[in-house]
Amino acid sequence: MTTTLYKLAERLPIKHVYGSDVAITGMEMDNRNLKQGDLFFCIPGYTVDGHTFAESAKEAGAAAIVTERRLNIGLPEIVTGSSRRAMAVLAADFYGHPSAKLTMIGVTGTNGKTSVTHYIEQLLEMRDKACGVIGTMYTRYAGKTVASANTTPESITLQKLLHNMSSAGTETVAMEVSSHALAGGRIHGTAFQTAVFTNLSQDHLDYHKDMDDYAHAKSLLFSQLGSSFNRYPLPVSVINSDDPYASVMIRASAVPVVTYGIHSEADLQASDLKLDPSGSQFRLNGFGESYPIRISLPGRFSVYNVLAAAGALYAQGIELRTIAADLENLKGVRGRFEPVESVHPVHVIVDYAHTPDSLENVLDTIKEVSTGDVITVVGCGGDRDKTKRPLMAAAAEARSSLTILTSDNPRSEDPDAILEDMKQGMSSTDFLVESDRREAIRKAILHAKAGDVVLIAGKGHETYQEINGVRTEFDDRKEAETALKEWGY
Repeated sequence: MTTTLYKLAERLPIKHVYGSDVAITGMEMDNRNLKQGDLFFCIPGYTVDGHTFAESAKEAGAAAIVTERRLNIGLPEIVTGSSRRAMAVLAADFYGHPSAKLTMIGVTGTNGKTSVTHYIEQLLEMRDKACGVIGTMYTRYAGKTVASANTTPESITLQKLLHNMSSAGTETVAMEVSSHALAGGRIHGTAFQTAVFTNLSQDHLDYHKDMDDYAHAKSLLFSQLGSSFNRYPLPVSVINSDDPYASVMIRASAVPVVTYGIHSEADLQASDLKLDPSGSQFRLNGFGESYPIRISLPGRFSVYNVLAAAGALYAQGIELRTIAADLENLKGVRGRFEPVESVHPVHVIVDYAHTPDSLENVLDTIKEVSTGDVITVVGCGGDRDKTKRPLMAAAAEARSSLTILTSDNPRSEDPDAILEDMKQGMSSTDFLVESDRREAIRKAILHAKAGDVVLIAGKGHETYQEINGVRTEFDDRKEAETALKEWGY
C-alpha cells in the first residue's frame, strides 16, 4: 500500500507539516521493525519515549516521522498534539478502514474475554460464517495463526491485521478489548458492531488508579459504538446484568442494550442450573422463548460466558432457537479449566485464573463438582498490580485443602519478594512456598490422593516463564504430565 505524507496529514485537524511531500509505503512505531519508506510514529511510552528513537528510525530508512514536538532531524515531520491519536487515525486511513468491511464484536471485562471470543468463533463457524479472533492467545483467521504481543494490538498492528483478515475473506472478528487498549486509544478508528461486557473485578490497579477508573476505561468500548443510528443493523451492547458494574456500562452505551444473567432479571437468562464435573445444564430464556441447554463446559462461569456469546450472536440477528441448538456443540478453550489427561485417579486442572475473582470462580466450580481435597498451585506475575497478590493467596487458602505459593512470570522482580507479598494474605502457616514452579507442581501432584483435584493457576495457555526479561519454555500441562508419571498410592 502506498500514499503520500501530505495526503495523510490532511486528515489531522491540528498539525504542522515540515519538509517536502514523500511517498509512504508502511507505518511503524517500533524502530527495530522499521522498513525503508515507513512513516515512524514517535510515541511517548510508560518507560521509554519514542522521540528518542527518531534518529535510529532515520538510519533505518524512515521516509518521515510523526511527532509531538519539532525534532528537525532532516526528515519530513508531522507535528501534532498526540502522536498516539494521530497514529490511530492515519493507520485506519492507510489500511482503508478495514473494520467497516467486517462485523466487529468487541469483548471486554476482567475475566472470560478469551472464552467468549472463542465461543463466538465456534458458533459462527457452525453456521459456515468465516470468523477470526484477536486476543490474548493469538490472532487466528482463514487457517492462519499469528502470535499476540498484547491482548489488544496497537492501532497500527490492529488495522493491518483487520485489513489482512478482510482480504482473506473473514466476515466477522471476535476481539478481546483490554482496559489498557481502551485507555490508550488502540481501538480508535475501529468500528464495532457489538460490544460485550463480561464482568469487572480487581486487576490492573498498577495501571488504573482505582476500580472506578478501571470501570471507566471498560465503559469506553460502549460509548464508542456511536449514536448516529444510521448503521444497519444497529450496533448493540451486550452486558452482564449480574455484575455490580453493569449500570456503568449501560449508562455509557449510546445504542440499545441486550442484558444477560443468572440471578437478576435479564433479556437472556439462565435458570434451573445443574452443574457437574462433565458440564452444565440450564434453561435458556429470552425474548419469549425458552430452551433446555446442555454444554460440556463445567462451572457457573462457563454459563456466563456462553450467555455472553449467545447475546453477541443474537445481536447479529441470529435466531435464539438456532443459537440454542448449537450451544451443546461448544468445546473448551486451551488453558481455561483444562483437564490434564492421566490414567491415575487424581484430577489436574490448568487454568489461566490470574485475578482474585477468577481464582475464586475456578475453585468454587471445583468445590461444586468434586468431593476430594483441592490442592492449589498459584503465583502472581511481576511488574503488575501488587495489591492483588495477598488477595490471590487468600482466595486460594479459603477454598483449598493445601495452597502452594510459587512463581508466575516474575519478569524483572525478585520472585521471593512477590511471594512475600502473597504471604501477607494467608491467615495460617498451613501452606507451602516453592519459588521453583516446576517443583511446586510436582509437590502438589505427589501430595494428592486418589479423587483429589490439583489446580495449577495463573498461566493457562502460556508456554513460557519470563524471568529477568528472558522467556524460557515452560508449559504447566507438560510439567503436570511429567509429575503424574511419578504419582502412585
